[in-house]
Amino acid sequence: MKLIFLGSSFSIVWYMRHHKLVRRSYDRDHDTFRHQFLVLPCLILALLIHEQFTFKEVLWTFSIYLEAVAILPQLVLLQRTRNIDNLTGQYAFFLGAYRSLYILNWIYRYFTEPHYVHWITWISGFVQTLLYADFFYYYLNSWKNNVKLTLPA
Repeated sequence: MKLIFLGSSFSIVWYMRHHKLVRRSYDRDHDTFRHQFLVLPCLILALLIHEQFTFKEVLWTFSIYLEAVAILPQLVLLQRTRNIDNLTGQYAFFLGAYRSLYILNWIYRYFTEPHYVHWITWISGFVQTLLYADFFYYYLNSWKNNVKLTLPA
C-alpha cells in the first residue's frame, strides 16, 4: 500500500511539473506562499515537543505537525485567485471533511480503548480542522445558495 501511495504521489508531482496541459494551469504570480515559514517551525516544534527523543519519533512528530498546516498554501492560493473551480473546491472540502472524521474516530477510540491518549495527533488534527473551518463556511454557503464558490480577499 505504501508503494502505491508513493508511486501515485510521485506521478502527481511529475504531471504537475512536466505534463504540458497540467503545467500550464500553474499560476506562479499568485503562488507566493513561503513554505519555509511552515517547515521550519514544524521542525523546531517537533524537536521540542515529542513523545520520545528518537530519530524516528521526531520525524513522525514533524510529519504530524507539517500535515496540520500543509493545506495553508492551497487555501492562501485559493483566496488570492478568487477563481475556484468546482473540482478544486470539492477537493479542498472533502480533504477537510476527511480530516474532520479523524476527530470522531479519536473520540470513539478514547471511550472504547483503554489508555488511548495521543495529544500530539489530537491537537494537530484539531488545528488542521480549524484551518479548514473558514473554507467550510464559504463552501457550504455557496452550495446552499447554488452560487460559484468565492473566498473573500
